[in-house]
Amino acid sequence: MPTPNLFPALSAFVAFARFAPPQPVHTFFRSTAYKLRPPRPRPHLCAITRAQDDLLARGLAVPRQRAGLLREHRFGGVPTIVLGGFVPDSTEQVFLLRGLLLRHGSVYYFNYARDGFSPALICAQLDDLVEELNAIHGQRPVIFAVSFGVGLALEWLRRTRAAGRSPELAGLVFVSPVACAADIVTPGEPKPSTLIGRALKPYLDAGGRVEPTAIEKSRAIFAKMFEAGAQNRTALRTLMTASELRHLRAAVLGAIQQIGATGACERVQALREMPPLSAWSGPARQPLCTAPALVLYAEKESAALAADSPTRAAFATALAAFFPGGELEIVAAGAGRTPVQHASLIFHYFEFLPTVAAFYRRLKSGKTRLAA
Repeated sequence: MPTPNLFPALSAFVAFARFAPPQPVHTFFRSTAYKLRPPRPRPHLCAITRAQDDLLARGLAVPRQRAGLLREHRFGGVPTIVLGGFVPDSTEQVFLLRGLLLRHGSVYYFNYARDGFSPALICAQLDDLVEELNAIHGQRPVIFAVSFGVGLALEWLRRTRAAGRSPELAGLVFVSPVACAADIVTPGEPKPSTLIGRALKPYLDAGGRVEPTAIEKSRAIFAKMFEAGAQNRTALRTLMTASELRHLRAAVLGAIQQIGATGACERVQALREMPPLSAWSGPARQPLCTAPALVLYAEKESAALAADSPTRAAFATALAAFFPGGELEIVAAGAGRTPVQHASLIFHYFEFLPTVAAFYRRLKSGKTRLAA
């Protein structure tokens, strides 16, 4: 007897929830599904490792900088590759969205190394994984990137284009893009206006090693940003069960504490070296990717993004130059709801879900909108 498909009913419910407070019934259905098939990401050993092996052999990266690659296997033709932000790990970044992603295929999570980081090695890992999915499995993945992860995805696309290659992708989802240091800290700004800017400025100013006090301060800021959302107990009861919240909190705070000084410095150094998106534009330039792309900004990015973020300005004015199949949306909460914050895929799950779900449905149907 076939399993009943509750997704159409839940989709209608979630669409309604954008304009009215969400009800615990959605949490009941989702948490029940999680109990039947709990999250169990397993380490994924790539069948193709040519790009990584070549980079390591040439001494351009070291093994400690390699990201951990996990997979949740599902049948479906559109796998998703998740690139998270600075914190938390990508497995927690899409903790509530994973059910939607798994309905379309397997999900691959890039969890960055605690004691090192290399954008070149991340790009090589992406090269190998996408080639594996294309050549061995006959699948085109979606790259789902959040905050700093968007910068890594853009860097990978820039490198593939410079090498004359065009990866076979089903689509791209970019949430709250951070793609260069100026997106966080305005050049010449003595005191950053954003919380993340205050956490990262000591690293950007030092350009290398930083004092232990600065590392502890940055950890405290990231923990505070997470705990500030965790204080909204009423909202959380509509989103996840007590056991899910305990798991999520432990995983997020654990990741913040476990990132070593070298790993933190190398992550920020990678951001420092990423060129502004506007530097790639111009009439002679080719698009970064012709696959459908969804760019999402939160209605209240002010705790994270600088007011004159060059990436946001580039997407707002020239999205079609970079992604001809792109669309940009602002994710906002309904009346009386807490404003949607930067990359808030957990605490504003209900606001992000309908837009992301609609994008995946369009990928399946082949109906996509073009950037203006």
